[in-house]
Amino acid sequence: MDGGAEGTQQPHLILAHKLFLLTHPDVQDIEKVQLKSDVLDSIKSDGMAPLYETLAASSVLELDQSLLDSMRASNEEELKKLDDKIADAEENLGESEVREAHLAKALYFIRISDKEKALEQLKLTEGKTVAVGQKMDLVFYTLQLAFFYMDFDLVSKSIDKAKKLFEEGGDWERKNRLKVYEGLYCMSTRNFKKAASLFLDSISTFTTYEIFPYETFIFYTVLTSIITLDRVSLKQKVVDAPEILTVLGKIPFLSEFLNSLYECQYKAFFSAFAGMAEQIKFDRYLNPHFRFYMREVRTVVYSQFLESYKSVTVDAMANAFGVSVDFIDQELSRFIAAGKLHCKIDKVAGVLETNRPDAKNALYQATIKQGDFLLNRIQKLSRVIDL
Repeated sequence: MDGGAEGTQQPHLILAHKLFLLTHPDVQDIEKVQLKSDVLDSIKSDGMAPLYETLAASSVLELDQSLLDSMRASNEEELKKLDDKIADAEENLGESEVREAHLAKALYFIRISDKEKALEQLKLTEGKTVAVGQKMDLVFYTLQLAFFYMDFDLVSKSIDKAKKLFEEGGDWERKNRLKVYEGLYCMSTRNFKKAASLFLDSISTFTTYEIFPYETFIFYTVLTSIITLDRVSLKQKVVDAPEILTVLGKIPFLSEFLNSLYECQYKAFFSAFAGMAEQIKFDRYLNPHFRFYMREVRTVVYSQFLESYKSVTVDAMANAFGVSVDFIDQELSRFIAAGKLHCKIDKVAGVLETNRPDAKNALYQATIKQGDFLLNRIQKLSRVIDL
């Protein structure tokens, strides 16, 4: 997790995704065999003794004691070399070299997935760092480590720390990178509106390849935008955005999902929706919100359809979506009961009648209610004063 070349995702985060799939109940056993082999190869190549021990304890991998002992010995040998370099730098070299030696040790702890020692060493390195830009880089290392472990408390604290550092200074490139990290945090904690805003702000300046590829970034941007933007904003910022159009076709079902929604092609939308559901289910950041996101998307699409009508038959709506009348009836009943859709079903006539909330009328009713409450209070107060 030591920086990574531009355009390359951090190997640790690729490993984190494979570990997520390895423990996912819907992944086929035949795929898990290959995933287990890939995970073990990554652990061996980086000497991740602490991670291997944890995975063996939770029965994700089988424990090979000789392999664990070998990796521990390798870790101890490498750490001794790093400690010698630190001692040499402190005795014979300048402050910059001392900092670099400490950073090398922190990055080694990150590489072998020793979270606690990595955080301790990063803190120690920060104490020897003066430049704001270099301090920011340490925060980015911490964020990558936090996303590997899905430690959102650490992510939140690190983002707050980064924002305070930017008050002291900092370049635009790092500020733009932080927006993507914060957007990922917001999306992972179900704040889709803020995530969409941060992602859209970063489209033209995206350089955060270490956490995910550009295609994945566009995937997240489109998904968060669909459920948070109105039609006009969606058209301007997403549907017609050249940066999104260049990669939209590379992501399965995404183009159909976005364009069929905007163009009101509801049968095509439901077809693409099924394909998108699989991708969301197997995404480690979106998976915890799978059911919520599926509900929100359906709320958007049903609301959009009903917006064009004062009343419409259930048959016509079922036909527009390419589903059965019973399915639409059950779906709408659930959303109406939850207060997500403003309409009512006439079961006898088989008709849907919309009753959109009138904002002005609602404000008028609220004012009347508050006025009545105020008058009652004044009357009570006048009685007390008269006495």
